[in-house]
Amino acid sequence: MDKFGGIDLHSNHSVVVVSDEVDRVLYQRRLPNDPIQIRAALAPYRAELIGVVIEATFNWYWLVDELMELGYQVHLANPAAIRQYERLKYSGDFIDAAHLAQLLRLGLLPEGYIYPAEERPVRDHSRKRMQLVRCRTAQIFSIENLLSRQTGQRMTGEVIKHLRDERVNALGFAPDVTDYRQYAHVCRTAVCRWLPRLRAPRSSIKGKADLR
Repeated sequence: MDKFGGIDLHSNHSVVVVSDEVDRVLYQRRLPNDPIQIRAALAPYRAELIGVVIEATFNWYWLVDELMELGYQVHLANPAAIRQYERLKYSGDFIDAAHLAQLLRLGLLPEGYIYPAEERPVRDHSRKRMQLVRCRTAQIFSIENLLSRQTGQRMTGEVIKHLRDERVNALGFAPDVTDYRQYAHVCRTAVCRWLPRLRAPRSSIKGKADLR
């Protein structure tokens, strides 16, 4: 009889469930994120396992790689798309893991792409760059708003990127808003410090990315 595996992966533990063709749970246990213990849990069902579903959490790399290396058919569930099927389940770690296995059995599993290990650094690099760019933009907007509120001045983002200490100290804040001036100084320093570092990764990412 065919078996289906679902693993609800958390930061420090995993809930492993194996069910059959009628969604009867044959195995369920909360285990530490230890490859040896997870391998041992799945081993008795390996010959009949159609697949093992793992939700695409922030820390899925190690578990997917471990099971794929052992020859399991691993499916990466898309957590955003899976919400449309939430009516089929309730909540709880064990039920969540069983639900992943059920979606695989029903052929309803929304799957995410499992990036090959050698390609992941490029994706992670581009995501980190995007975070830093957004952070930089937020700091620039913050300084623009600060200046407008406290001094009535209008300063463009391009000017803010090149602010120096002397200019920051001469912005004309009222004496009772010293903290604002210090905040502007910290924001300006962060923006200028990271700006040169954000440009280099962009060319590096373009050189390594393989468009699909």
